[in-house]
Amino acid sequence: MDTQREKPRLHKEWIDSHAHGIVKALQKGGFESYLVGGCVRDLMIGIVPKDYDIATSASPPQVKKLIWNAYIIGRRFRLVLVKREEQQFEVATFRREVKAEEFPEGVPFGDNVFGTPEEDARRRDFTINGIFYDPLEDKLIDYVDATRDIENRVLRMIGDPNVRLIEDSIRILRALRLSHKIEFTIDPELRAAIQTHGSELLKSALPRRREEFLKIFRLKEPELVLLEAFDLDVLKYVLPTLNDVFMDSEKRDIFIDHFRRNRALAAGAADTLHLFGWMVFSLYQTLTETEDFGDKRPEDVIEDERFQKLMRDELGIFKFEQMALSKSLEIVTQLGRVADFKKRGERRQFSLVKNEGFALALQLAEVDFVLPAEDIQFWRDLQVKFAGDLEVLADEEKHKKRSSNRRRRPRNRGEGRGGRANATGTQPATDGDSVDFDGADADEQSDEADVPNEDNDLTVR
Repeated sequence: MDTQREKPRLHKEWIDSHAHGIVKALQKGGFESYLVGGCVRDLMIGIVPKDYDIATSASPPQVKKLIWNAYIIGRRFRLVLVKREEQQFEVATFRREVKAEEFPEGVPFGDNVFGTPEEDARRRDFTINGIFYDPLEDKLIDYVDATRDIENRVLRMIGDPNVRLIEDSIRILRALRLSHKIEFTIDPELRAAIQTHGSELLKSALPRRREEFLKIFRLKEPELVLLEAFDLDVLKYVLPTLNDVFMDSEKRDIFIDHFRRNRALAAGAADTLHLFGWMVFSLYQTLTETEDFGDKRPEDVIEDERFQKLMRDELGIFKFEQMALSKSLEIVTQLGRVADFKKRGERRQFSLVKNEGFALALQLAEVDFVLPAEDIQFWRDLQVKFAGDLEVLADEEKHKKRSSNRRRRPRNRGEGRGGRANATGTQPATDGDSVDFDGADADEQSDEADVPNEDNDLTVR
């Protein structure tokens, strides 16, 4: 098959060879094992999956014993992370819903009561995420009528959406995001439940909402999600500052216009600073156009309580990210002094270019047409000129952080030997190994199985 020309489809020829090999090894070991969730869904609608998740009857220790370079992670939700070159594959054991009467002495800690494939499928969030595929037999296993919904391009919740959204209100944001990501229509019953239970999001953990916002900002047209959240009375609970702006139709139109024009800020952005900067700067432009801030400097405007509330309490932007955003706005004003910087030596020029807020500041100036093209080019040329020095500086910073982490490996009470994942997403492991886990992009296995992220401590075993 010429996969370079054909549209992606659910066929073993389109399955990643490593994922196929893991499933094959588990089946050879006598365990029922399938691909599950997003990878199956995406291939069925003609999208190349960005990752592959595997569900199996094997327990985490059994998976680790059969599969090389595999690590057991998690405390509440134990699963196995398998590393192959630059790729990572999550292997989870089939689980089932737990009834309190089954355990009169108390329900076991975490989400580690194993079950059958059907029980596992029925505990997932949406039907299109509850479908299994056996790449060895080229066979679909569908317990939740996912095939019908994929054919009709409908996003439907497994079970009663009124119950499921109250169980975990993050499913509301997930439904809005996923429907726009794959261009599916939200089932009317689910849509009504979203509008009814939007206030439940007030009970959700801010770190989980932050992760959903980051995933939304990575969509092709995230402004459509924001607008639909506003229409469904969801936005007022998760982003009340933006909701207030949307209540004024003129401000709403201005914000959307800026947001669309500023898309270059987040184009291909892997770091959270540019993604959050896109949102914050668009709001900054909207308010400075429609309100009088006097002669305040940009970095002072962003200290306005509305911006602070948006960043701190609504988006969950970390303090260091807030400082970098403020610094970027401050640098924008310095970028206009090209003639002055041309007179200065390389040392002073490099001092500005190496600042962590410089790259974002230059993009802000460019998308907002703050500087003429020749001034933009001057700073671009300096970036190229100092590229080698900046790379050396970045390597030195990484080395300092690694050295600091080795000197100080705090362990909170109750943690395993591996400790908790650090801020970069790299999980310290035992015996000198490490497991990389990008929480910002892990939106398939954990989402579809409804694993609360804040409880899924990435302890390596």
